[in-house]
Amino acid sequence: MKKKSIKRILTVLGILFLPSLFWLWLSTGKNHFKHLPLIGPYDITEKGDTVYHTIPPFSFINQEGKTISDKDFTGKIYVASFFFATCPKICPKMNDELKRVQEVFKDADDLKILSHTVDPEHDSVAVLADYAAKHGAHNKQWYFVTGNKDSIYSIARDGYLVLAAAGKTSADFFHSQDLILIDKEKHIRGIYDGLEPAEVDTLIDEIKLLMHEYKEKK
Repeated sequence: MKKKSIKRILTVLGILFLPSLFWLWLSTGKNHFKHLPLIGPYDITEKGDTVYHTIPPFSFINQEGKTISDKDFTGKIYVASFFFATCPKICPKMNDELKRVQEVFKDADDLKILSHTVDPEHDSVAVLADYAAKHGAHNKQWYFVTGNKDSIYSIARDGYLVLAAAGKTSADFFHSQDLILIDKEKHIRGIYDGLEPAEVDTLIDEIKLLMHEYKEKK
């Protein structure tokens, strides 16, 4: 076959294929062909199956005084974070970025945000309610939670693998700007810097990717 004929065929295929790629980019996000990793330690069973790290059971109290547990996140994708209400600079900026996430997915019933206070002695239900209102949180989608300090620090360190909490005890105080993406099976699928708009853009794209993956499985 002559070179000109081959070139013509390749050109036609490119013209036909590129619009399909563009449509996928528009409809499912620019990371359509990317598969998110499973983050954290894992075990190999005697049968050779791989068992990946998952978020352990938990129970906290949200800004409405309601108990929020791991059961409320069954079948949900969610973003976890850690903050404290008296934080003057970092936490407000991080929560402004989380508000962007909330607005993008405000109509998505399967996307939640879970923000844990690391200062439960100060951050009562009333304080959290005021803080949530100040940051424009939708109470049915974005939970600000408090509870036992040991439980909060333990799940930060051993559940969400927050480096800032590694090796800490409840007598210590840690701060983290990590946003942690959790899938419907409670696996960690991504960790993002909540102070960097570009990383939060990536978080938004990868939430869309996860949603698309679950739709494909149905």
